[in-house]
Amino acid sequence: MISSIKAVVLDWAGTMIDYGSRAPVVALLGLFDGEGVPITEAEARADMGRAKRDHIRAILKVPRVADAWRAAHGGDAIEDDVTRLHDTVAALMRDAARDCSALIPGAADLAARLAQAGVPVGSCTGYTREMMADILPLAAAQGYAPAVIVCSGETKEGRPSPLMLWKALVELGAWPASACVKVDDAVVGIGEGQAAGAWTVGVAASGNGVGLSLNDLNALDPAERARRVRASADALRAAGADYVIDSVADLWPVLETIATRIAAGEKP
Repeated sequence: MISSIKAVVLDWAGTMIDYGSRAPVVALLGLFDGEGVPITEAEARADMGRAKRDHIRAILKVPRVADAWRAAHGGDAIEDDVTRLHDTVAALMRDAARDCSALIPGAADLAARLAQAGVPVGSCTGYTREMMADILPLAAAQGYAPAVIVCSGETKEGRPSPLMLWKALVELGAWPASACVKVDDAVVGIGEGQAAGAWTVGVAASGNGVGLSLNDLNALDPAERARRVRASADALRAAGADYVIDSVADLWPVLETIATRIAAGEKP
């Protein structure tokens, strides 16, 4: 029954690689520190999943950050500042992403099962193509090489618009969107899937919502660990996710359920 799914499109950081989605945070903290405007991890994570240019704009609009920018730079941030910051963060992101390129446990097994079942696999990311340059061969060496990769800046708008997902589906030759699945750890990624008309699966434990490496997550008191994962899951459900799982290691049974519903004529 899995063959009734026409394509599965997966996010990268926090979904298939980089447990805790740490790389973007490391890069953004370094970027703003270098500007004399330190930001918090919470501020860095608030708009995670957006294209990096949009993400930087959103951070600069946070009132506390805007005030700190004026104090450090003598005026409001303008679009030229956004462009300069985006150009600067590219190298920081590439370094951080390379250091955080380990596949999330279960990701390679999922890719192998989808290939065996003949289900096309695509991907979308808030990273630019330059930022992905080192990740792609490292992921392939670990067993994950999606057929299609759509990067930030390759569509007119990024998430939560559906354009990146639609581009991935066009390149995969997969339709209708209502027979396809988008998997993402970020709220804007769920919005992207919804806007495209696809089924959406949120990833609660391994992604931005919790924001911890697997070792750090496992080191938490069980009650605190459960609380953080539950809060992440609640945010994804509130964004409209059709299903929420802890990590891609838990995805296959959900895909089987979705496939059965598609075969029965249901739509998301």
